[in-house]
Amino acid sequence: MSPTTPEGPVVSYASAGVDIDAGERAVDALRPYAAKASRPEVLGGIGGFAGLFAVKFGKYTEPVLAASTDGVGTKVAVAQAMDKHDTIGLDLVAMVVDDLVVCGAEPLFLQDYIAVGKVVPEQIAAIVKGIAEGCQQAGCALLGGETAEHPGLMEEGGYDVSATGVGIVESGQMLRPQNVRPGDVLVALGSSGLHSNGYSLARHVLLDIARMPLGGQVEEFGHTLGEELLTPTRIYAKDCLTLAAETSVRTFAHITGGGLARNLERVLPAGLEATVERSSWTPAPVFKLIASRGRVERAEMEKTFNMGVGMVAVLPADDVDRALAVLTARHVPAWVLGEVRRSTKETDGTPGARVQLVGEHPRF
Repeated sequence: MSPTTPEGPVVSYASAGVDIDAGERAVDALRPYAAKASRPEVLGGIGGFAGLFAVKFGKYTEPVLAASTDGVGTKVAVAQAMDKHDTIGLDLVAMVVDDLVVCGAEPLFLQDYIAVGKVVPEQIAAIVKGIAEGCQQAGCALLGGETAEHPGLMEEGGYDVSATGVGIVESGQMLRPQNVRPGDVLVALGSSGLHSNGYSLARHVLLDIARMPLGGQVEEFGHTLGEELLTPTRIYAKDCLTLAAETSVRTFAHITGGGLARNLERVLPAGLEATVERSSWTPAPVFKLIASRGRVERAEMEKTFNMGVGMVAVLPADDVDRALAVLTARHVPAWVLGEVRRSTKETDGTPGARVQLVGEHPRF
């Protein structure tokens, strides 16, 4: 309640819905988590106006900086409905850093932005805990961020998150589509589930049409629907960098919105096409559940979801065995997905037309 005077209530920022003191408490609560996500190049700590990072260019001849910005989409709606906020930060980091490593860049640091309807320090701390854990998994620093309270624009308990990451790569070691050759092999790196794409469709099918409760146990999953939908996105950054160091990988394709065909096509130079063999893997049960409960056609599933493939490495054929061994040692499910060849016909320019998915998934 706002204090009053004979002339009426005293108006303040807090009475308008913005609690600066709660913001300070949130910073204090998240500080221990953020401090763990650091690197030797970080100067200073949380609380400054800008994050400082001393880049050691000495080991590079022609360093190139890479930057990526992303969010996690409507997956945050599941986190809010479940009142579980300590995994959504892992998704955020994954969506940013796994875009950086596609070109061979080592993630250096990340900065987050959290917009909330009302600052709840414990909620903010849980989100940042996940972000910090994700940064540790990716080997980058959480260099800072911003929490903005938006009363009247967002409801209490509601929030959205985004982040920008910066990485570095030697110019001569950049991975790019121009490196891809006919005869190259596609190696799939398995996803941990839906990752952070297609949640508007997944929520519509499973929650609105099928009316499945988030807290309900699902036999195919071995846990609740909510737990499945909040499974964190796999962070491939260190796996991809290790693969780049130990093989002659040409490039990577991060399989996000648009699915396998559209994202793979982004790393194919003109004149080349790719074939993906569906018979090489069985998508996780969550994909079958969405398809069956919503009667979603295969083409729609494949352009919306990753279907079990979170990242694709494009490699020379004689490096495939080594790549599979490296990924197996790092506990990343991986298999030969398909191959690259010269284009056999003209396409009409439809996104993803130069990537053909053929055959049938086993047991799907």
